[in-house]
Amino acid sequence: MLTTLQQQAWDLAATICDPEIPVLTIEDLGILREVTVAEGSVDGNRPDVCVTITPTYSGCPAMDAIRDDLRTAFSGGPFGSVEVKMVLAPAWTTDWMTKAGREKLEEYGIAPPTGMAALGKSGPIRLSIAVKCPQCQSLNTKELTRFGSTSCKALYSCQDCHEPFDYFKVH
Repeated sequence: MLTTLQQQAWDLAATICDPEIPVLTIEDLGILREVTVAEGSVDGNRPDVCVTITPTYSGCPAMDAIRDDLRTAFSGGPFGSVEVKMVLAPAWTTDWMTKAGREKLEEYGIAPPTGMAALGKSGPIRLSIAVKCPQCQSLNTKELTRFGSTSCKALYSCQDCHEPFDYFKVH
């Protein structure tokens, strides 16, 4: 159970948006892993904070911007210094995305991750998946390229409404 101060720190960190998909927060993406508040502080007055994040990919270029945004968010408030730790293990998975995050992706025009893992279920996994068009909801879609505007997305096209769209890949 989080203390009030820890909850305040978590809530503040959870407001940081992903710079590549600005409708998602780092909490929505599931990359916000832990927020701790130190008992003592460097300046003696305000408690120090440590925020732990996990990148969607080990070479994700957005992590520097997220780190800077976290430092800015915590500066000048009720907290002292902020340390941002990046952990690679366990590796991030789309299973960590929130339901709200998946809904925000679709509303933004990016097809959210699909499949059994994305639904939190186990069992046999189909080798091919149908990706629903976020514009017209059609399943008649085609992958154009495995890597889209970022390495965590693939580019698809809808065969019914003929609109291209990004698909956030399952990891």
